[in-house]
Amino acid sequence: MRPLLFPILAVLAVVPGWSGIDPVTRLAPGAVVRVVRYVPEGGWPARIGRLEPVGAVTLSSAAPGFGGFSALAIERGRATLLGDSGNWLRLRIARGAAAAETGALGDGPGSGWSKEDRDSESLAIEPASGRAWVGFERANAIWRYDAAFRHGEAHRAPHEMAKWWDNSGAESLARLPDGRFVVIAERWRGALRPALLFAGDPASRATPVARFFYRPPAGYDPSDAAALPSGDLLVLNRRHLGWLRFSAKLVLVPRAAIRAGGVASGREIATLAAPVVSENCEGLAVSRENGATMLWITTDNDQMAFRRSYLMKFRLR
Repeated sequence: MRPLLFPILAVLAVVPGWSGIDPVTRLAPGAVVRVVRYVPEGGWPARIGRLEPVGAVTLSSAAPGFGGFSALAIERGRATLLGDSGNWLRLRIARGAAAAETGALGDGPGSGWSKEDRDSESLAIEPASGRAWVGFERANAIWRYDAAFRHGEAHRAPHEMAKWWDNSGAESLARLPDGRFVVIAERWRGALRPALLFAGDPASRATPVARFFYRPPAGYDPSDAAALPSGDLLVLNRRHLGWLRFSAKLVLVPRAAIRAGGVASGREIATLAAPVVSENCEGLAVSRENGATMLWITTDNDQMAFRRSYLMKFRLR
């Protein structure tokens, strides 16, 4: 048996489970998605801080690669959820019926074979053109895609992000009303999180960029951000409470606090926790409906089928 030892070890070295490489399972187009109305045990409270619950659904599918949603965008009445392996779900709910599209990013960092290449964690979509910007952890890069997510039009790995931790990179990405972009790292040393302010397209190497810092609530890490029509920034922050239990806090950061060299902090406007939801809140988006500002939040189930994926909608008061 001894002569076989080296060939066996050589094979195990390239098998993902032994080598530490996590292969990407691409979500196929046309996957069947089950959308079920969700009401927490005991019903929805009238208010959660400054949030008024509007409704929520759970999302599930037997399709390989479904779930793990880490980013969210709302445009033209459609929700786009991006998973942390480059898989996406586009969902439209109207008059009690849901229409879903599924697929995977066509281009991206590296070969795209492993999750380390395609650890997509944040998303912003331009409503007029449908173009999308995606922030990748590990690669510490930002890519711009066409409206169909098929082709990467441009990409940039800013040197200001080069030393961000591998698994804590561009967790939050938001496009401000004036066309600037904000990117925030998930974790870093101490209480502050490094952040960048791009003067325009963050995927263009010609766009000027400035550093600043974000201060999350104690014990929490920023998981996404979205801009309000006023230019103020909402930051979603989550905390792992142990054994797949989480809580989340929403922080409102004044636009004046987002400036080069500054430390941006804000006031907490809501806390999401059990019994309303105790999952991992990772995606945040803002929309306007009949003069009201709506907040949308999605959760990351780490592609564990026994955990729910939520899409929740709130009115900001």
